[in-house]
Amino acid sequence: MKRYRDYAGYLVERFGERVWKIAIDAAMNCPNRDGTISSSGCVFCDRRGSGTGRMLDAGMSPAEQITRAKAFLSRRRGARKFIAYFQSFTNTYGPVDRLRRLYDEALSFPDIVGLAVGTRPDCVEDPVLDLLASYREKTMVWVELGLQSAHDATLARINRGHDAACFEKSAEAAARRGIEVCAHVILGLPGETPAMMLDTARFLSRCAVHGVKIHLLYVARGTALEKTYRAGRLRCLEQREYVDLLVSFLEILPGHSVIQRLTGDPPPGELVAPAWARDKNTTLAMIRNEFDARDTWQGRRCPVTRSRPETAPGREHPEHCTVRPSNRPAGSS
Repeated sequence: MKRYRDYAGYLVERFGERVWKIAIDAAMNCPNRDGTISSSGCVFCDRRGSGTGRMLDAGMSPAEQITRAKAFLSRRRGARKFIAYFQSFTNTYGPVDRLRRLYDEALSFPDIVGLAVGTRPDCVEDPVLDLLASYREKTMVWVELGLQSAHDATLARINRGHDAACFEKSAEAAARRGIEVCAHVILGLPGETPAMMLDTARFLSRCAVHGVKIHLLYVARGTALEKTYRAGRLRCLEQREYVDLLVSFLEILPGHSVIQRLTGDPPPGELVAPAWARDKNTTLAMIRNEFDARDTWQGRRCPVTRSRPETAPGREHPEHCTVRPSNRPAGSS
């Protein structure tokens, strides 16, 4: 058994086989870029909107992107089931009728078994959440909310345009509708100490969150963060620092949380720093080794005993709540 609850394993539990995520660029915008909140965006966000951005220039529809990706994954990986992941920019930012058309188009494929929508916590008003909840009868639905940090001073420093309370409220509203919530956080943000980063894990342990994506702060070309880095006002985490923090972060998260990501994936050719971010396999191996060296596991130091947020009747999946020393995982990840 692994020492943390990984996403691939969760999907096998739920669907009985491996499920592949297809990233979709729906040509969305963001209120933090179009002048509604700000025109400059978050300091770390690149021209792809923190997504792949591979299909936008080709003008491909969501259906065309899915068809192309399915053909590749089926041929090269033998894939049979897929999740439509609206990734780039803010994928609930627009009229509900337009969002419905986009989601319906993606879910028109019988082998799409899940819908994942990346967005901001200040862009999930009730009509949008009601729309997402309406799909739950026929498919798995996740909403991925960018938190990044539980500290409002940090959120202001990176120009997020919302506070931590906004995230907490939106996560609760989504969970009440049976939508599964994945929080995005970044370790290594400007001005944050290790203690502050672990405070974010404690904050998430109290929120209505089913999963977490943990990202390394890396500097991408063309971002505001690049200017800060080149001016000598930003120090990136060293690989060893990141591994130590990541394992400590997971120790605090509840054992039921599905860990969808353990580090970042810089777009090829766009990474400025740190150079080690390109070597994802080594980072993941170091994380596994650190778990073993500490003989620890996800949830070991979780500060609350709250059970996982409820899913709606008929949608329960195997319980993986707080792990205790008497039944801790024995194997490595």
